Amino acid sequence: MAIQKITEQESNYHHLENMSINELLVSINREDKTVASAVEKVIPQIDALVTAIADKMMAGGRLFYIGAGTSGRLGILDASECPPTFGVSPDLIIGIIAGGNKAVTSAVEFAEDDGEQGWQDLQQHRVCDSDVVIGIAASGTTPYVIEALKQCTANNIITGSICCNIGAPLSKVATYSIEVIVGPEFITGSTRMKSGTAQKLILNMISTTLMIQLGRVENNRMVNMQLTNEKLIERGAKMVMEKLQVDYAIAKDLLIKFGSVKKALDSRGA
Repeated sequence: MAIQKITEQESNYHHLENMSINELLVSINREDKTVASAVEKVIPQIDALVTAIADKMMAGGRLFYIGAGTSGRLGILDASECPPTFGVSPDLIIGIIAGGNKAVTSAVEFAEDDGEQGWQDLQQHRVCDSDVVIGIAASGTTPYVIEALKQCTANNIITGSICCNIGAPLSKVATYSIEVIVGPEFITGSTRMKSGTAQKLILNMISTTLMIQLGRVENNRMVNMQLTNEKLIERGAKMVMEKLQVDYAIAKDLLIKFGSVKKALDSRGA
């Protein structure tokens, strides 16, 4: 049975060049509103995947995202934001993109069609059965990602997948598959739009939930965030003020001395 490529179906909108700016914006926004509902439908699948990842991470494992093009960039974005937000090692969640670092900002021709390179890229990080690998591909047909997940399975590594087509080849090779069906794109086939938004939402859900499970959040606060700019230092100082009931100067001094909200609070037994 041939895959139903919803991501390639013709847009519901025509003659876009004749629309006013307002008509374009309203129409794009109308389509974007449907994405969250599509993600809501696959929460049970996301739940199962996150549960499996949390078990591995609590035992010392890592999470890898692997993808090509927009999908690969979204994985790298999510992975790169975890260290400053939650104070974890950059080696805990790792994003890999077809074509390497150059592909983050520029298209690398035919990189996504290389079925052998994905596994080779994972091996550069010594991926093993303590880890989990999530393949991301809007179409669910990207050879770079599919073959990487096949090799993971052959090496007893748990895998997940995120795509936007029903019955995609990628879903069939993943231990835990997520198919979030957002429908045709506003511009036919432009999966950087609704499909990309859906992937971003799901990646946010996965990493945020994992970090909470790993104790990197207290109440609703980023107590382990890295103090990389004045805005974050001010935010952290206010957290310390609130918790310890001290003035701003004392809170900021404690924060700078100990390097994180959590360590500052621990120093006072809070």
